[in-house]
Amino acid sequence: MAPPQRGCLRLRHAQLAWGSRTYVMGIVNVTPDSFSGDGLVDVARATQRAVEEWNDGADLLDFGGESTRPGHQPVAESTERARVLPVLTAVHARLPAAPLSIDSYKPSVVASAHDAGAEILNSVWGAPDALLEVAAERGMAIVAMHNQVGTEYSEPVVDAVLRYLEGCAQRAIARGIAQERVILDPGIGFGKTADQNLAVLASLQRVTALGFPTMLGASRKSTIGKLTGRDAGDRTYGTAATTALAVQSGIDIVRVHDVAAARDAVRVADAIVRGWRPHAWTG
Repeated sequence: MAPPQRGCLRLRHAQLAWGSRTYVMGIVNVTPDSFSGDGLVDVARATQRAVEEWNDGADLLDFGGESTRPGHQPVAESTERARVLPVLTAVHARLPAAPLSIDSYKPSVVASAHDAGAEILNSVWGAPDALLEVAAERGMAIVAMHNQVGTEYSEPVVDAVLRYLEGCAQRAIARGIAQERVILDPGIGFGKTADQNLAVLASLQRVTALGFPTMLGASRKSTIGKLTGRDAGDRTYGTAATTALAVQSGIDIVRVHDVAAARDAVRVADAIVRGWRPHAWTG
């Protein structure tokens, strides 16, 4: 049975009907130190990467100007803006119908990104009040991801993740952000060991059972590398396994580096799990 719908995210030129299918978010890293080796700081090349991902079937595009790889060093807000805003502006001009997301936890960067065309805030540090204020004032949807410093938990990791995400969601609701605009991400690869990541992946249905839209960002993560023995740039098939699992579990968005592969995995899995069919399907 298909999972229940959780409302519809209405954007300027798109509507995402939660529960109808799984959407693909393409990653555009505008950084010199991305863990996956795909960072581009040249505006023209990063813009072209975004256009290619859109043409490959991405439903949304996510732009980040600061690497969040393990051991990363935070960059100044001015540096982050200088990296990401010209690319956002250029992509918005090239692809005016594409839903754009800003991967940042800095309120001033998010506000500037919204001015440049971003409609979604993707925060790797949950839903702090300052970010909720920006999202509410500007009518942005928010992705709140579970994260913490270190990998020690006083309770089972899945219980901790669920409690954290529920808290993020309730703070967003209290701030006036509609439920269908609050997207929860369990944070694979953030504040978790490989075994903890696998425990969360095995419990994705508990994440979707919270009743909010959900996102999974497992693409090319180190846990996939530990399981397959492959380098970050060669984890497409391992990532596809997590993508199919996400669809089976009712996840609404998968955030990926390899859009074309994810699109195929999502289409086949959605056809089986949710009864999705492409246009002009003849059966």
